[in-house]
Amino acid sequence: MAPMPVPDLLETDRLVLRPRRAEHAATYRLLWTERDPRVPEHRRIDAHGRPTVADVAARLGDEPGLLAVHRRDTDEVVGYCGLTGWGSPPPDEPELVFELLRAAQGRGYATEAGQAVVAWARESGCSRLRATVWDWNVASRRVLAKLGFRETGDVVARSAAGCSLLTVRDL
Repeated sequence: MAPMPVPDLLETDRLVLRPRRAEHAATYRLLWTERDPRVPEHRRIDAHGRPTVADVAARLGDEPGLLAVHRRDTDEVVGYCGLTGWGSPPPDEPELVFELLRAAQGRGYATEAGQAVVAWARESGCSRLRATVWDWNVASRRVLAKLGFRETGDVVARSAAGCSLLTVRDL
């Protein structure tokens, strides 16, 4: 399946999801600074302060299926949610990804944004989604369960900090 067109807008009761823009790069870089120290080093800020805001801005087009998550009441960008991996194995199984600023966590935003993205995938003809999650990331595992994903028992990566687990959801 070819990548499905990225929507200009997905709306929920409290959120608006839109394509990411360079002017929000500072927010996305803040996500890098807030990541759990168990996240692999290549996904955290390095000793030289990279990625910089400019680095993040330059890479925003690399994953067009990721959408900025805006709070509807303030238009503040609080993270991203979307789909990656179209056309990569397994075929026709894009991966749901999401990440929110710490200040936005614990409010149900990840579940709400995820529901909108799952609906977009279903309406676009996708038959199944996958998601990977670290075994220690209990909050994200709960979000995925609320979205109807089930853990397969497959480990897709191991590190000293834990295992990355595969979850799937049939649409």
